[in-house]
Amino acid sequence: MQIYKVGGAVRDRLLGKPVTDIDWVVVGATTEEMLAKGYRPVGSDFPVFLHPKSGEEYALARTERKSGRGYGGFTFHASPEVTLEEDLIRRDLTINAMAEDYQQNLTDPYHGQRDLEARLLRHVSPAFAEDPLRVLRVARFAARYAGLGFTVAPETLELMRQLSDSGELEALTAERSWKEISRALMEDHPQVFIEVLRACDALKVLMPEVDALFGVPQPEAHHPEIDTGVHTLSVLEQAALYKQPLTVRWACLLHDLGKGLTPKEEWPRHIAHEHTGLKLIKAVNERFKAPKDCQELALLVGQFHTHGHRALELKPSTLLELLQSFDVYRRPQRFEEFIAACEMDARGRKGLEQRSYPQADYLRGAANAARGVAVQPLLEKGFKGPELGEAIKRERLKALKAYKEAASA
Repeated sequence: MQIYKVGGAVRDRLLGKPVTDIDWVVVGATTEEMLAKGYRPVGSDFPVFLHPKSGEEYALARTERKSGRGYGGFTFHASPEVTLEEDLIRRDLTINAMAEDYQQNLTDPYHGQRDLEARLLRHVSPAFAEDPLRVLRVARFAARYAGLGFTVAPETLELMRQLSDSGELEALTAERSWKEISRALMEDHPQVFIEVLRACDALKVLMPEVDALFGVPQPEAHHPEIDTGVHTLSVLEQAALYKQPLTVRWACLLHDLGKGLTPKEEWPRHIAHEHTGLKLIKAVNERFKAPKDCQELALLVGQFHTHGHRALELKPSTLLELLQSFDVYRRPQRFEEFIAACEMDARGRKGLEQRSYPQADYLRGAANAARGVAVQPLLEKGFKGPELGEAIKRERLKALKAYKEAASA
């Protein structure tokens, strides 16, 4: 029995990055031997065990063979005869196909260390093209390591393009896709994830609504970058720079989908794109079964982001409707995330990344003014039921009028 550290732990140690998760592969062992040593079995597809003390995962060396469509369409074979090199060759990228023993002696049959130094994301073998999930994984790694200068090798990008054109991407489950998408959006350079998907034709398969934004012009006065797709990437980039949560990043990606539906004869204006985009945002939400908080914020940002930008001009009644739409009284955090998404949208414009966004503090102040209306005095006056609701609304409108006047003074 020989035990090796594999994959990301080896890669990140060589890159000088912190190692969090450690995976191990066991060569020359049987399931019975692992159980006899106290390892606990997990996973039904192939033999994986948890270490009796550390709880880390130890997998028996295995080979795999394509047997169906999609990520799950594989048959695995694990036995003591499977070599370390045979186990490593089934992995996606050369930088993930290295192993080391307890003394940190490196086994690198597919030149992963060389590709680390060359800053290349390169596939290990032609079997790469058998797993459509790898398109998303490589794009995610590109987003993770873009800051270190990594790019996708041209021959790997070509294989990803072949996968995109093969129809295999449609076989991916919503759950597996969302797992990769959500992780990619939380990387330091999430815009690179979208760029790579677009470069290999996967974006038009997975998110045609986002792909349709590229080449669509906007008014240069408001958007010096002009192209709506380029703007979307810039908004994502700002969201990462400002360490925004996943909900905000997802909303940033989808906020302008309506502009992809504007007839060419109306370009570069996009009248009512906030409303036309809602059906597209809903479709993308449902396609990937995004979590409820991500779905809700994306729809609200899509519908109201122009309200956010025009906050200082809004009538008190419109401002009140905006606050009601977000339920700022019970869901204050969601309104904060809306403000954040609006600010990222404003900063995601060429040359305007550092411009101040006074709308943010103005909207926070408006929310506080509306929340400051006390309900108890109205109850003491005898208001109840629908009448109480109307009375609260009147008082909040009064508070917002006073707030607007004070802010304008």
